[in-house]
Amino acid sequence: MDKSNKLTPCPVNVCSETGRLRGVILHRPGVETERMTPLNCAHALYNDILDKMNVDAEYRLFSGVLERWAKVYYVEDILENLLDTPQIREHLVRESVFNYGLRPIKLSAEINYRLARELMTMSSHDLTKVLIEGYENPLWEGDLDNRYLLEPLYNLVFTRDAASTIYDRVLINSMSFEVRERESLIYDAIFRNFFGVETLNAESWNPKSRTEGGDIHIASDNLLVVGEGIRTNAKGIEYLAKTLSRNKESFHIMVQELPRKPDSFIHLDMVFTFLGKHHCMAFEPMLRRDGLFAGKDTTLISIEGGKVRYRQVRNLLEGLKLLGWDIEPVIGGGSDPWGQLREQWHSGANFFSLGDGKVLGYRRNARTIEALDRAGFSVLQAEDIVSGKTVMDNYDKFVAVFPASELPRAGGGARCMTMPIWRED
Repeated sequence: MDKSNKLTPCPVNVCSETGRLRGVILHRPGVETERMTPLNCAHALYNDILDKMNVDAEYRLFSGVLERWAKVYYVEDILENLLDTPQIREHLVRESVFNYGLRPIKLSAEINYRLARELMTMSSHDLTKVLIEGYENPLWEGDLDNRYLLEPLYNLVFTRDAASTIYDRVLINSMSFEVRERESLIYDAIFRNFFGVETLNAESWNPKSRTEGGDIHIASDNLLVVGEGIRTNAKGIEYLAKTLSRNKESFHIMVQELPRKPDSFIHLDMVFTFLGKHHCMAFEPMLRRDGLFAGKDTTLISIEGGKVRYRQVRNLLEGLKLLGWDIEPVIGGGSDPWGQLREQWHSGANFFSLGDGKVLGYRRNARTIEALDRAGFSVLQAEDIVSGKTVMDNYDKFVAVFPASELPRAGGGARCMTMPIWRED
């Protein structure tokens, strides 16, 4: 980070999925990407190992589009800035060593204290790298389970999951897998100390509560659409309902139950995303409630005047219509069921909204892009946007597409890799 270009926080407020994006948090994939092998990739929550050279090239175009549109903050830059403050440094080191995340090597108290002291002496730049990329065991003997004293944050590129801006507060998500726990620790420090906003955490209300950002969609100031599956559970949704309905006469949460298998259905944004006020991207079997979605409930929770009511609806679109929303679905993968399954596997529904009718996603999902084209979205190439040849503001509706062969294999798309912190509706 260029310390001469001092980071300054922006407002933190997100009241919809499709308001004009003004501020967003990203993470440039680092050395942690190369710290997976075929033996530990499942533990790292990946289905394959990635080629970092191609990851970097694809990510540059993805982030380049966002830098042309909004203020982009990178996790590593903010973290390095915060580590210059002794109290924050001590807190992050202590919690990382003693409390947060999977520690594959069980160390004695003496060695833990020695590790903490060593980390405290590092420069802010080097300590940032350790907290993200992991700390290698100096006595490593080539065994899988003893290489890192601190686990790499393999999934930090998916900035969406560990924290969620919900209105003017930030939910620090209670992650379902230990390998991701330290991400939440870092985000809590970032939002409390850099952005200066109130943070929430479902786990502090009930230790069994789980929430993740890929499941949480902010439709409006009184409506969330939430996925319930292997990452976000009923207790987590109950926390959202209790916490966010306070001081509101009327508040609604639409809950879509998700399949537990395969891994491509880990979050709601793998099958449903808002593209604008009147369009969404959807996986058709979810709407029809057949195939993998046979028997999966869609529930509308309404809290009005302090009273809670549960209502089963046919699908998300029907539930939204009951609340006065007129949403036209674009079907991911086109009309062919095999094409739908293939493109869903590579995050074909996982679009990120830059504003109403202005979205970003993978070019490789050709049938999905064709469906967007037919729905009136101009198809813009990331290379032309980054070079300045194409100006996004010249288009009322568009899908900006960037090439991706490696990034989709990590198990997420454009929405997964973005954590919006400021939108203007």
